[in-house]
Order: sequence, then C-alpha cells, then structure tokens
Amino acid sequence: MSSYKQTKRTISFIILHCSATRENQHFTVADIKRWHLQRGFVDCGYHLVVEQDGTISAGRPLTSIGAHCRNHNRNSIGICYVGGLDKDGHPADTRNEAQKKSLCELLTQLHQDYPKAIILGHRDLSPDLNGDGKITPNEYIKRCPCFDAMVEYADLQPAGLWEGKPIW
Repeated sequence: MSSYKQTKRTISFIILHCSATRENQHFTVADIKRWHLQRGFVDCGYHLVVEQDGTISAGRPLTSIGAHCRNHNRNSIGICYVGGLDKDGHPADTRNEAQKKSLCELLTQLHQDYPKAIILGHRDLSPDLNGDGKITPNEYIKRCPCFDAMVEYADLQPAGLWEGKPIW
C-alpha cells in the first residue's frame, strides 16, 4: 500500500465516520460528493471513503482541509465507511468484512504516516456536557461511526492515551 502522507497540515486526528445510509444500500463516493455539493460544500467533505466492496476511494485531497467535523477539520483526516444504519434506519455498525479489512489496512498506513494522530470516531468529539472528562453515549451529538473506533484500533494509537481515551 502506498503512503498517504501528502499534506503539510499538522494531523492530530484521524476521524472515522459513517455515511448514515442503510446497510446494503448501494452508495458510493460519487453519491457522497453529490450529496455534499447539494449542501453547499466545495467537494466531498471526507478525504477517503471505504465503499461496501472494500474499495478505498479518494474524496477530498489530503492537502485540502476537510469538511467532516466542525472545529476539527483543519487538523484531521476524515474517513467515511458506507453504511451506519440498519435495515430499519437505526444507528448500527454495518461494516462488512471487506470494509473492516480495508479500514484496518488504511488506518495501519495512516498510522505509519501520521504516528501522533489519534484515531477516533466523530461521536468522540462531541462536547463533554457534564464536565466529567468523558464523552458518554448520552452526550453524543451523533452516533457516527456506530462503533468505538478508539478501542477497535487501540493498537494503532499513539503514546499518551489512557484507557483508550485521548488526553487533549
């Protein structure tokens, strides 16, 4: 796999997202880009998209600031997997084996390129409403990406993490 280190931006976070589409709903990076352009974005908001067959597709160039997580776009890379809702439209981890494999390979490469970047989900950057130093499910603005990315990719996290939660 080739290196993804193509940016002079300081990358502090690799933020995982889901497209909030129903499982098995055919959806591509082109659909996401069209969706984002309709919302007034200048391009796809994510840098990379993991499609249902495991294909890793380019969205916005890594050299560009993303549009995927308010207040954190400047210092992050945004990755979206297609899915995130069950057949009834409820938040769920709908990643299939091909997507899980591709995400793991992609994050392994990004960790090599950006070893200080914390891998986390969009939900983990919700505000700490009660001020206890932890972001809990009742505080999530969104459920995205519908799984605990910090725990799942704990072996790819930089030094300085405690119990899978970043110290920042």
